[in-house]
Amino acid sequence: MGKILFSVLQTIGNTPLIDLQRLAARHGLQGRILAKLDSINPSFSKKDRIALHMIEEAEKAGRLKPGQLIVEETSGNTGNGLALVCAVKGYRFVAAMSRGNSMERVKMMRGLGAELLLVDQAPDSKPGLVSGADLQLVEEAARRYAKENGAYLTGQFFNEENNEAHELTTAKEIWEQTDGTVAYFADFAGTGGTFAGTSKGLKQYNPRIKCFIVEPAGGAVYGGGDLSSPGHRIQGGGYAKVLDLIDRQNIDGAIPVTDEEAIAFTRELAQIEGIFAGFSSGANVCAAVKLLRGQAKGKDVAVLINDSGLKYLSTDLFV
Repeated sequence: MGKILFSVLQTIGNTPLIDLQRLAARHGLQGRILAKLDSINPSFSKKDRIALHMIEEAEKAGRLKPGQLIVEETSGNTGNGLALVCAVKGYRFVAAMSRGNSMERVKMMRGLGAELLLVDQAPDSKPGLVSGADLQLVEEAARRYAKENGAYLTGQFFNEENNEAHELTTAKEIWEQTDGTVAYFADFAGTGGTFAGTSKGLKQYNPRIKCFIVEPAGGAVYGGGDLSSPGHRIQGGGYAKVLDLIDRQNIDGAIPVTDEEAIAFTRELAQIEGIFAGFSSGANVCAAVKLLRGQAKGKDVAVLINDSGLKYLSTDLFV
């Protein structure tokens, strides 16, 4: 039996790594898709890692004062993680978020005691499809609110502690859980922090590990600049913009994934592997399948299960 913990924050990270052997067998693949189950973090996403790290590092450095208001722009998952961390640590938290994101995440943040600053979408945007223009409006609203209220802006899109959280934890866990057999890593980029930190960490263990950015088809900034159709349904990333946190020298390639592919693999995850996840997790698995059909044949490909499908029940992801 495990020991008694003193807060839910101690349950963040150290998530299981699962061999998706049933899904791989269905697709006739040689090699393994190793999926890190970050959807079982306490707010049900990988973003709990960065929420805890950014807050604790700001506390240590004195940038965040006791009782100070915290503000963040979010598509939902980082907001959920910060709401949880702030609830335990006693901070007031305001999340700026586009109305185009799923409402489950809004309700979860409110349930954890956060306040919401919901930002209308840009005129040409569609509900449920958050664009780069939408994200820009959210960023502006968050910065303005933080400045007017003397708040600490965690800044996940530019804060290097985002990368550092994954370099110190996610990369280390994947390396140790695979006993060093991991040969490829792929991740759908939102802020880019997971890719940046995990790729840097893995390449420190073994420079031969290949790391691929997963992008929405038609919004492939890193995969040749195809911006013919930047609107997509994969929530939480793929904003058709260059990301401040990503070091291009750690990018070994980019893999485009369509909405239909992401949705199909998200459903397969649930129906074949019993893993109930969101759009971007399906995109990651799709990318791993594409790698195993090509240059990664016979190798171990690691991906993250980024968040829970419970956050998308108001969408048509599961019907």
